[in-house]
Amino acid sequence: MDRLTEMEAFATVVDQGGFTDAAKKMGISKSAVSKHVSSLEARLGARLLNRTTRRVSPTEIGLAYYDRARRVLNDAGEADALVTSMQSAPSGLLRISVATDFGVNYLSPVLGDFLQRYPEITVNMVLNNRFVELISEGFDMAIRVGELEDSTLRARKLTETSKRMIGSPEYFAKYGRPEKIDDLNEHKLLHYSNQASGNVWRLTAPSGEKRQVRTAGWLTVNDGQSLLNAAISGLGIANLPTFLFQEAMEQGLVEEAIPDLPIEPLGIYAVYPPGRFTQPKVRAFIDFLVESFAQPPSPEIW
Repeated sequence: MDRLTEMEAFATVVDQGGFTDAAKKMGISKSAVSKHVSSLEARLGARLLNRTTRRVSPTEIGLAYYDRARRVLNDAGEADALVTSMQSAPSGLLRISVATDFGVNYLSPVLGDFLQRYPEITVNMVLNNRFVELISEGFDMAIRVGELEDSTLRARKLTETSKRMIGSPEYFAKYGRPEKIDDLNEHKLLHYSNQASGNVWRLTAPSGEKRQVRTAGWLTVNDGQSLLNAAISGLGIANLPTFLFQEAMEQGLVEEAIPDLPIEPLGIYAVYPPGRFTQPKVRAFIDFLVESFAQPPSPEIW
């Protein structure tokens, strides 16, 4: 006999408290339920149910087996439901957490195309500058820029950007331009408070040596656009992703602080909860973003 059917018959008898109600629940005869349970007990070589004329109850072994059997049956049901959902069009509410700067500049403009392609999906995009707890805060996924912290979350790389130090021409005219990493100790630095490393800049010297610049900085804020505005105003040097300052640089509002430093790529990732299978709506959005960012509007933006 089919092992899952035997398990289902046994678990249903326990749930319903007897063979008659179990048969009604399963839509088969009482004798068929009894046959399935007897076959299961024979295969396992153990008595799983105490049978009296008035009631049926699981034995100690039967109760332990019931707990595992119910889990297996639930997993099987979820697997069936998953296959059904994966064959249907992606739908439902998609909650996304996105860093404010990236969301405003590069995610918002493409959302219209995504919603037109998948009209059964509705999007709730939350812009913030912190790492949210996806599962406990009810998010389906997040877009994160930079090195990912150790996590149980799954991640897929969407594209790359880079990070550079920039300041205004007026700032460099007033305070001079740093020629090497050590010169930064004499300058006014602008920090991003939500950065995992705190007020520490991890830089690479022309020799390839990895360096760290530690300073309290003159200004610390939790928003990249505010840092860019401060740099444009001549308040100091900021270390920002290229996609944020590229337009300002093209307009001559900011310049690179130490142009000869190596440029290292900075990954942009979609992160989502762990599990063997990805929800269709999440998979559809990630595939869409990979496609969208494969050909950015300007190669220099990244």
